[in-house]
Amino acid sequence: MPESAAGAPRPVPRLRGPGGRPLRVAHLTTVDMSLQLLLATELKVDLEAGFETYGISAPGPYVPRLEAIGVRHEPLHALTRAWHPRADAAAGRELLAVLRRIEPDVLHTHNPKTGVLGRVLGRLARVPVVVNTCHGLWAQAHDPLAKRALVLGAEAVAGRFSHAELYQNAEDRRTLARAVPRYRSRVVGNGVDLTRFTADRSADRARLRAALGVADDELLVGGVGRQVAEKGIREFAEAARALAGKARFVWIGPPDPDKPDALDGAESGIDFLGARTDMPELYAALDVFVLPSHREGFSRSAMEAAAGGLPMVLSDIRGCREIGTDGEHLLLAPPGDARALTTALDRLLTGPDLRARLGAAARARALAEFDQRAVARVSLETYAAVARVRGLPWTVG
Repeated sequence: MPESAAGAPRPVPRLRGPGGRPLRVAHLTTVDMSLQLLLATELKVDLEAGFETYGISAPGPYVPRLEAIGVRHEPLHALTRAWHPRADAAAGRELLAVLRRIEPDVLHTHNPKTGVLGRVLGRLARVPVVVNTCHGLWAQAHDPLAKRALVLGAEAVAGRFSHAELYQNAEDRRTLARAVPRYRSRVVGNGVDLTRFTADRSADRARLRAALGVADDELLVGGVGRQVAEKGIREFAEAARALAGKARFVWIGPPDPDKPDALDGAESGIDFLGARTDMPELYAALDVFVLPSHREGFSRSAMEAAAGGLPMVLSDIRGCREIGTDGEHLLLAPPGDARALTTALDRLLTGPDLRARLGAAARARALAEFDQRAVARVSLETYAAVARVRGLPWTVG
């Protein structure tokens, strides 16, 4: 398989099932938020390709938005984000029933938990093509041995049930190389809907900054993500307190009370703006973007900020290093190190030329590398490749 999704745009493969009927493609995630916020462009490409497109997840507030674009949602009422043996068994039975009822030609799994359940049950349900995307392993080198063994062991077992594995970053592929042969794995990168974040939004910038009470000559620094400690919000708040008077600091993103490291939005030094639907406008209002996360698969918010031409400070971790090179496209700081984060931020706040240079370089890299439609096309090409290997009676137009 080719190693990257980058390159010249390719036409969307026109795949049809036996007898020329539309293919049924189902994407499985834990929650509907992932279907909408992470996979909306991929789902739209599936619909454009003429697929009967299903989203399978726990039900939630994003379902109407999915259905509005033509996605058929199948709820798994017992499915939870945390591992609970009894609830997981019930969710597994629900999933098996859904797969047997809708009979998808392709099951594409996402997220750690549903990636494991879906790959195993997809094969048990005799789904012709089972593909998994690894959006980032939930274990890193600094994690306890028991956690790493559990995560990597589960992924290694589940990887034997899929027909193809797609990785958003090369480090995860290397980590699982012994369990997943290279011939059925591929690094596809990640992307965003570039059209949403590259338009001229100078009017939106002025309007939103006025609404936030930010003066024209005041610098606004922001981060985006769920309100959990894993996103590095505590270190961000410490840096904000150290740099008070040089900028205003905000955090954009919803609470996540189900997580054990959930925060209550009360960190001093930063203003929490909560969940927002006007993200392109908010990026335009910022002067600097920060993501001091402890773990990322391939940061979506950083790609969005890059597309908007923002100078950035990111954690020096897998999933952020893929966004760009330190000193060329962005600045990197060690995760969990508030002092280093403060130093990097101070360089940007006191260096307008550095901000301009990094912002322009980040935007150029986003335009060249982070088009989610290219990633979605790789998924379709993968379905077709598996079908050829398995001798399925599909046609490709």
